[in-house]
Amino acid sequence: MATEIPMVTAEERDWATAAARARDISSWDRTTDVLVGGYGGAGVCAAIEVAEAGVDVLAVERRESGGGTTITSGGQLYIGGGTSLQKELGYEDSPEEMLKYLLAFCGPAADEEKCRYYCERSPAHYDWMVEHGVPFRSAFFPPSEGTIPEGDEGLMYTGSELGYPYREIAKPAPRGHTAKRPGMNAGLVLMTSLLEAGEKAGVKVAYKSVLERVVMDEEGRVVGAIATVDGVEQSIRARRGVLLTTGGFIHDRGMVERFAPRILGCFPPLGENTEDGSGIRIGMGAGGAVIRMDESSIVMPFAPPRDLLRGIFFNRLGQRFIAEDLYQCELGDAVVMHQDGVAYLLLDSEIGPENSMGAQVCAKGSLEEIEQALGVPATGLAHTVEQYNRFAAEGEDPLFHKHPNWIRPLDKPPYKVLDISLDKCAFPTFTLGGLWTKSTGEVMDIEGNVIPGLYAAGRTSSGFPAAGYNSGMAVADCTFFGRVAGQTAAAVAPAD
Repeated sequence: MATEIPMVTAEERDWATAAARARDISSWDRTTDVLVGGYGGAGVCAAIEVAEAGVDVLAVERRESGGGTTITSGGQLYIGGGTSLQKELGYEDSPEEMLKYLLAFCGPAADEEKCRYYCERSPAHYDWMVEHGVPFRSAFFPPSEGTIPEGDEGLMYTGSELGYPYREIAKPAPRGHTAKRPGMNAGLVLMTSLLEAGEKAGVKVAYKSVLERVVMDEEGRVVGAIATVDGVEQSIRARRGVLLTTGGFIHDRGMVERFAPRILGCFPPLGENTEDGSGIRIGMGAGGAVIRMDESSIVMPFAPPRDLLRGIFFNRLGQRFIAEDLYQCELGDAVVMHQDGVAYLLLDSEIGPENSMGAQVCAKGSLEEIEQALGVPATGLAHTVEQYNRFAAEGEDPLFHKHPNWIRPLDKPPYKVLDISLDKCAFPTFTLGGLWTKSTGEVMDIEGNVIPGLYAAGRTSSGFPAAGYNSGMAVADCTFFGRVAGQTAAAVAPAD
């Protein structure tokens, strides 16, 4: 698959934060080898790699402490290809099977080079996380229970590997590796471990400080940055370059309106409020191109109890539109992008509960009564259910190929319907587009030329997650490619 070639309009250039010129700086206030903007998942991993290479590194972080969005996340990393944890628990996987799945799930916008690069090095990335103090419990959380464990199990399915058509394209394997902590905030354990590793490696961090813009010399090389440190503007020379890891742009409504307007109705925004696109705009100001800016992760509010998977989704016409057992982000994308934000879940009397993740019952009774209550064309839903039940009695779903484990006839009235429309439920979302980078983390201009001295990782860049998103991809992408960008920057000869 070819990488999308970015096109930059004059309007997009207007969003850029113009770079400062080195010739206008008479003397630098501070000097380091590598300057990292942002100290979340990508920033800390980048800084650790730089420091462990014996290179001086300074991180600039807006908040009073590090962690970014990763520290409030579920602490899941989408890692596979045959990790030691997968092997220990008896699950076979390979980089080749993992790559097949990623390319199929992420669709035509997938960056094949980055996907391949990551899959080949994924097992080693897990080992690196363990070596740097991130704990994982050797226990499996079954897919029948969900994708986010209430306990501290370390391995689980966090995508659509068992769904159609993916189970026929690639051999399914659980690739969700979750840091050891009960509940949904394992990101606290993951990031606390990495922050401690950064301190141990000797990373210097300026907290309550803001990276304002990069500084470029006459040859177009990024040689430093302007930052506000403790309320004072400083010029910081970076002899090997500047690495941008400030997150995406979900909290800048203007950028969302311009680049990803289809998610304007989605709420809440996922991520810390520092994810305001600042790093992306800084990179654009240095000539960096942006790609896949309209890509996002949209989570449908469809979660445990998993018994709900036995119901069927239908649209305003009473028609099914997707297999119910696919991952929540694929379901969310289908509702928002392809069903005008209108969708319902039909359950019979043997499937509960009365609500799920805020979705409320909006109609009850016979299929005919439900059609009338929702304004669905007469017999539209009844025909859908009749057809579904006919095949479900044989354990089949020829239309959408839902896994047989979740198929049974819906033939126990009275029925009830959960309204999972965009205006009735929370559809958490975050952005996936960003600066165009090589797998090495080097930022490129619109012609694909590397901008010397400029690097990016995490949601500030366009990583391997594209149209398709699974739990743990963002944390895996930011930590892995943060590391790679740090390695690349550390290996560059320092400028005079």
